[in-house]
Amino acid sequence: MTAAIFRRLALPAVVSLLAVPAAAVAQVTPFTQAVAVAASGDEALSTYYRESGYEPLWTDADADDRARREALLTAVSKTDLHGLPAGRYDADRLRSMMGDATDARARGQLEVELSRLFLRFASDISTGILEPEKVVSKIKRTAPENNRVELLRDLSTSRPHAFMDRLSPESLEYKRLVRERLRLIDAVQQGSWGEQVEAARLDEGASGADVVRLRDRLSAMGYLERSPTQTFDASMRQAVERFQADHGLKIDGIVGGKTRDELNTPPEDRLGSILVAMERERWMNRDRGERHVWVNLTDFRAKIIVDGETYFETKSVIGSDMPDRETPEFSDTMDHMVINPYWYVPRSIIVNEYLPDLRRNPYAHGQLDVINSRGQIVNRGRGFSNYSSRTFPFSMRQKPGPQNALGRVKFMFPNTYNIYLHDTPAQSLFEREVRAFSHGCIRLDDPYEFAEALLTLDGVADPMGTFQRHLTSGNNTRLELADPLPVHLVYRTAIAKLDGGVEYRDDIYGRDAQILEALQAEGVELPRAALRVASAAE
Repeated sequence: MTAAIFRRLALPAVVSLLAVPAAAVAQVTPFTQAVAVAASGDEALSTYYRESGYEPLWTDADADDRARREALLTAVSKTDLHGLPAGRYDADRLRSMMGDATDARARGQLEVELSRLFLRFASDISTGILEPEKVVSKIKRTAPENNRVELLRDLSTSRPHAFMDRLSPESLEYKRLVRERLRLIDAVQQGSWGEQVEAARLDEGASGADVVRLRDRLSAMGYLERSPTQTFDASMRQAVERFQADHGLKIDGIVGGKTRDELNTPPEDRLGSILVAMERERWMNRDRGERHVWVNLTDFRAKIIVDGETYFETKSVIGSDMPDRETPEFSDTMDHMVINPYWYVPRSIIVNEYLPDLRRNPYAHGQLDVINSRGQIVNRGRGFSNYSSRTFPFSMRQKPGPQNALGRVKFMFPNTYNIYLHDTPAQSLFEREVRAFSHGCIRLDDPYEFAEALLTLDGVADPMGTFQRHLTSGNNTRLELADPLPVHLVYRTAIAKLDGGVEYRDDIYGRDAQILEALQAEGVELPRAALRVASAAE
């Protein structure tokens, strides 16, 4: 159908309407007038056409315009590959307009509509279809904005098909997510990954029907070679361990509890995670820095990335699953660390957690200083019973030391949310699989080594010696980074692996569920089976 429309646009009967002589582009013609009127409500469109002398970009009969039309409609026809809603672009209406463009005025209107479609498609596929913070308030991130005039200019001088292909994020992460989406759709169409495993526990040496189900699911997911075995053997245990590693589980080779639940998760649910991850990747379609800190909240890990590879990695503890304690998502720049820090207690913690105790006993929480507005320590003997959460005029501070809530070092990327990375005396929490316990800041399991890695990258000659010298002094010390680096706090429940495949994590704050619902409201479709699963869950 599209090819027929292209041919109609090139028919001799309309060639005279489509071909505007170069010498006449600055003249007021029915075409230029129609373009000017149709573009008048859009500053970018008006600017582009005014600068180009109203020269057509799409609707001329020459090979360049024809190639651009074909490239655009081909790209729009593949939107489902990127998890975008095809109905959002109303291609059928544009095809109808193409068929009806039999005079210069109609062609001028078509010209602008094609540009408008292109700009919307370019924005959606490169920066996302949702506004992050409007969907989830804790996502303090703004998707990048394209220069719409530059997009039109660049298209006019580029090879159209190659240009359309470059609009989607070029990160390896995004390309791997696209491949995983296709793999999951194939699994759905093939009838899922087989029967679910029902046994409460399966370990090496077990046999029977549930072991066969386990074998078949592991094989269908790509963790185990096809095999006729009906016994839980060493190869199956190794496959289970690989599965556990990919799903953030305790790696023990035993199927039970959480491992069984993850194994039984249908591909439709995984597909939802992939669609959300693709949208999140579009939100971050910008330069992240050759060196940067990457904290994936759902993975409970903090990494230093250098040239696309992990330079240093450690476990992390994030904000607990409570509305006022969830760690927000945002990006900023780390420019210094503080060794032997004071802990200045957040106001919310003071009035909600400490003040009730202080009202009963003014000497409660004696490890903390009560500080007035002049930075002086307040005499607790006068008591605090007359103060409410609204009238309490003091701040509270914990001195540096091994029991300080921030430990012995904190890493600062100054932001309005008062979030930072830091040490902690509560080391036992790092042994948990799910590590969401803080008030919002991010605790590191290996903060000294993290500091050493940062100082090494910063060019410090003796990084650990420098750090230890300041640490053992006991003095509160601010250490500037000569070369600050970006910090990205992200939330990915689907994580593409460098060596192929995808890791999955729990939606601990429920944010991905909200994003998936918003994507579906915009017309993004999941396989029919996924909709049945969602309906049953309700």
